[in-house]
Amino acid sequence: MPDRSLRGMSIGSKSMESDEGVDFAPRFQAHYDCPNGHTIILPFSTEAEVPPVWECRCGEEALLRDAERPEVKPGKPQRTHWDMLLERRTVAELEELLDERLELLRAGKLRRSA
Repeated sequence: MPDRSLRGMSIGSKSMESDEGVDFAPRFQAHYDCPNGHTIILPFSTEAEVPPVWECRCGEEALLRDAERPEVKPGKPQRTHWDMLLERRTVAELEELLDERLELLRAGKLRRSA
C-alpha cells in the first residue's frame, strides 16, 4: 500500500505542463508618457484596442506616444435631492407643506426628531 501513495506533490500548486510548443498571442508594447516625466510600457495584444490615455502610478494621465489627447465629453450634471424634490412638487407646495408641519409641531401633535 505505501508504494501506491503520492508523496511530495502539492496538488494544484504546480503545473506539470511545460512551455514547449506553446504559441503566445502576437503582442506589442505601447509606450505612455506622463506629464511628470514617467514612461509606462505596457504589453497589448495586436488585436486589442489600445486606450489613448492610461493612469500613471503618480495619478496623472499618461498619453500614448504619437497619439492625440481624446476630447473630453461633458458629463451629466449631478442631480441633488433638491432637484429630485422639485421634480415632484413646486416651491409653493413645499412652503404649504412646511407651514402645515410646523403648525402640528408647535401644537404638540408631532414629536421632534433628532
